[in-house]
Amino acid sequence: MQPVDNTAQLRNGSPATLTRLAEIRALAESAIDKPAALGPDIDISAFTTVSEQQRVDSLASLEKQVRETALMSGFTADESQRSASYFQMDRTPIYERVAEAFGGAIEIMGTEDALVRYPDEMVENYWWTAVAPDKDKYTALVALHQTEGYFIRVKAGQKVDKPIQACLFISESNVSQNLHNVIVVEDGAEANVITGCNIGTGVKQGLHAGISEFFIGKGAKLTFTMVHNWDQDFSVRPRTAAIIDDDGTFVSNYVLLKPVRSIQAFPVARLEGARSRAVFNTIVSGLGDSVIDLGTEAQLIGEGSRSEAVARTVSRDNSVVYSRGRLIGRTNDCKAHLDCRGIVQSATSTQWAIPDLASEGAPGAELSHEAAISPIAAEEVYYLMSRGAPKDEAVSMITRGFLDIEFPGLPDALRRQIDAAIEETSRESM
Repeated sequence: MQPVDNTAQLRNGSPATLTRLAEIRALAESAIDKPAALGPDIDISAFTTVSEQQRVDSLASLEKQVRETALMSGFTADESQRSASYFQMDRTPIYERVAEAFGGAIEIMGTEDALVRYPDEMVENYWWTAVAPDKDKYTALVALHQTEGYFIRVKAGQKVDKPIQACLFISESNVSQNLHNVIVVEDGAEANVITGCNIGTGVKQGLHAGISEFFIGKGAKLTFTMVHNWDQDFSVRPRTAAIIDDDGTFVSNYVLLKPVRSIQAFPVARLEGARSRAVFNTIVSGLGDSVIDLGTEAQLIGEGSRSEAVARTVSRDNSVVYSRGRLIGRTNDCKAHLDCRGIVQSATSTQWAIPDLASEGAPGAELSHEAAISPIAAEEVYYLMSRGAPKDEAVSMITRGFLDIEFPGLPDALRRQIDAAIEETSRESM
């Protein structure tokens, strides 16, 4: 892979901007061999960089198979119910569009384009400010060998009533897609962003390393839904952080219902503002030989900050699932709760539920958790059987109900697609 030299692109950047970019690069170089604290280690040198692709004039011109795959994560070629769209194929943003009605409310483009347009603003306020470039080898990989990613900005005071959609698609095997995404929801704005990560039919081994930095302004709200569709030979290493200002709200919905070789992610919400709020909802189904290590962290810093995290996990086959949750109270007037529950459906699968609570100089912080792992309750199966349901159907119904978390603000079309995926997962558990 060839390193990305951002300084070569930023002819109009200030000396401070160029200095900071050089610092980021030096930090990344120092961590390129640094293993992550969690998850199986990956030999990042085994993968080549993703290819350039041709831009398209409309989503309808995408191959039918690509459109159908993207639809499974909520990305639709019919943009009538979307305010803006971003589609990246391999390393190329092949389609970017803001609906005419939202032209003054939303900006959407590749992050490399955003760096060129707004060099000083991007680097000073957003670029590697929420996630450290030297956190581990995967952040370093993105900082040194970035292959685009999206920049989405919702302007101050704008309440966008139709979802913004983004699709990050990989069409090749044995490649590494290294993305840096930035979402900015300015003061008083509201937005619902749906992002799907997908691979094409026949794509096997590969790596997806995605850095996502979110910035939620005063009184702003972001609902962010991520649906992952991977393959049993694919490895995934997202690194995500959100910074929430006064009275801001960040809602994160995450869905994984397909096999994956391994995924490790631990998104962090920094509740810096007074009365700021973060909500995490997670639905995971461990299938095949998947190794899944997922968690969330809320840092409650601002007075009156609140957080809640709900996770529902099902493990089958030979899968290994870790469900982590961390709450850190740093102000007396804060409150947070974890609700982590798992169902084990296979004698050869493994689940871990790991709650982690800390009060740092905040004796008044209220932090709590519920964590449970169990099989499907026999009495629930017997009850449904007594009502006429065959045993297999009873197990399927219970699994479906267990995974059915209500995601606030989810568009009806995506809700139906998630319901269909849960239904399929439930049938496979029989």
